[in-house]
Amino acid sequence: MSEKRNDNAAGKYAELRIFGPALPMHGKEKDTMLRITIRPHWELVPERENAVDTTGLLVLLAAVQDTGSLAQAARSVGWSYRHAWGQVKQAEALFGRPLIDAGRGRGSTLTEVGLKLIWADRRIAARLSPLLESLASELEGELERTLVLEDARAVLRLDASHGFAVAALVEQLEAGGTTVELRYRNSLESVAALARGECDLAGFHVPSGELETPALARYLRWLKPAEHRLLHLAHRTQGLFVARGNPKRIRSLADLARADVRFVNRPEGSGTRVLTELLLARQGLSPQQVAGYDDTELTHAAVAAYIASGMADAGIGVQTAATRFGLHFIPLLRERYFLALPAAALGRPQLQPALALMQSPALRAAIAALAGYDARDTGRLLSLREAFELPG
Repeated sequence: MSEKRNDNAAGKYAELRIFGPALPMHGKEKDTMLRITIRPHWELVPERENAVDTTGLLVLLAAVQDTGSLAQAARSVGWSYRHAWGQVKQAEALFGRPLIDAGRGRGSTLTEVGLKLIWADRRIAARLSPLLESLASELEGELERTLVLEDARAVLRLDASHGFAVAALVEQLEAGGTTVELRYRNSLESVAALARGECDLAGFHVPSGELETPALARYLRWLKPAEHRLLHLAHRTQGLFVARGNPKRIRSLADLARADVRFVNRPEGSGTRVLTELLLARQGLSPQQVAGYDDTELTHAAVAAYIASGMADAGIGVQTAATRFGLHFIPLLRERYFLALPAAALGRPQLQPALALMQSPALRAAIAALAGYDARDTGRLLSLREAFELPG
């Protein structure tokens, strides 16, 4: 398989599924809110044969990786052993190489090709999930407004960079019946959208300590002490991701300048990209000294998947992503994640569920359970002056 970067690696299309009963018409009350999920779906397409649908194959290969047995893997996915073996052989015929190494009495393991397929799928999911979740959220909002105009719900518009605490917040809001129109955007785009009135809440994060002032300066172009308030969502740890076992023996940011270390970055405008720029400047390194500085992935999870699959040696992100992808994590600093909102909007109906949930033990417990996250200040409502000790 070619390991060339390709932003269209998810294949030709994505699945769209609508869950829940059909929306009643003529003003009748709905039984449940509409839920839409959009999932990547990709295929292996030989030049003159039928395509191999990877959906079931990848589930099977992951089960082989977990159980060490093709027979157990087949049972776990509800397939007969014969069907599972046939699916594997069809894919192996396409590649001309085995996907599974099965030896008598020693179980089954994935070959290098099999592992590449697993990691390709994980990179696709990590890279595309935020985009597809945002699109699904927009579609939900559009259908709600179109089909239930006379009984429209108050929709909470949330723009935020993709993060694990944000995901926990949205999940609990929707479980409680709040319609959330979520757009995953980088931190600078989110606060700019708030200033333009395009959202109700905007997520952004700022490092604690000496880097706080230069990082905050990027956001004060749009956030005004007299006009905005901040909801504290979480404290979290950012650091270096490196491969399991740290085979390159990376110890600090200084190692990013080594010729044998490949870095993967976050896009321009993201809070972590801002943080990376500040950290390198403090270390006395220029972007030109870092191999791979211009290679980017959209989320913390996508950076982690990229490194775990062997495409790069290091990246910067939150500890939760490193833990979930089995990476070694080197802490660099703590930061605070906020949701900004207009001070004049505190009484608006669409904000009340979020304000209440931010004070709840359930959300704090969910955030505290994330590796590298701290929920001790979750739900605090602050002015910019209180949060950052700005002059009056």
